[in-house]
Amino acid sequence: MNTTLVSLVSMGGLAAVFAFVLAAASKAFHVETDPRVDEIIEVLPGVNCGACGFAGCASFAEGVATGQAPVNGCPVGGAAVAKLVAAIMGVESEGVKRRVAQVLCKGGHEEAKQRGGYDGPRDCRIAHATQGGDKACSYGCLGYGSCVAACQFDAMYMDENGLPVVIEENCTACGKCVDACPRDIIMLVDEDQGVHIRCRSLLTGRFVRQVCSVGCIACQRCVKVCPTGAIYMEDNLARINYDKCTNCQACVEVCPMNTIEWQEGKGLLDKAAVS
Repeated sequence: MNTTLVSLVSMGGLAAVFAFVLAAASKAFHVETDPRVDEIIEVLPGVNCGACGFAGCASFAEGVATGQAPVNGCPVGGAAVAKLVAAIMGVESEGVKRRVAQVLCKGGHEEAKQRGGYDGPRDCRIAHATQGGDKACSYGCLGYGSCVAACQFDAMYMDENGLPVVIEENCTACGKCVDACPRDIIMLVDEDQGVHIRCRSLLTGRFVRQVCSVGCIACQRCVKVCPTGAIYMEDNLARINYDKCTNCQACVEVCPMNTIEWQEGKGLLDKAAVS
């Protein structure tokens, strides 16, 4: 038998052995995949924003299939996607309320006084950590647009008054703008809520008046007039418990500083009054 033939036979034998080993290993280490995972991925928005608490849509889908995530855990998809995911899982879904970002500060260039000029990068986080920006209010929006830069969905822009504006129809409640703001003036709120206290200052009324024309002065008129007990005072600042707020606008009408704002187009909400 010549050398070439021996080599061919040997190589063929080795290939057969390797093929057998690989086939056996494939069976031994095969992991069953839940077909529902792919089905769930198909109905998800696919933005991989992480708002659900998972690394991305695929991870969330696996979490739902294994019971580690709720069927209504995708805030971007909302109730529509929750219904589809629930159908795949064969369960009922209560759905989720759509949420949007709200900017809780009205102190733009016209309303908030300026202090010494800020000489540094136009980044809110850097300004806050170093020189504190150029606004006299140490609690208000710095106005450098870090929240806008963090938004992946074109849901925010900076207006001419130096304040971020949310385009609610584009907002996915991913929370990136919330994380980007070093002064905690952005929060996620149910879309149907139309009354917002747009101030985060903890200063007393006297000092608020010195730095901003629309800041909360802790007069408590809003607290006294609220019929559901939705507004309360904490650290010199009026705050809203959105679980109780019915959008009645009573607080908007009595606020002497125009700090409390009503968003047109949002109706009354049916919530039980709290004594």
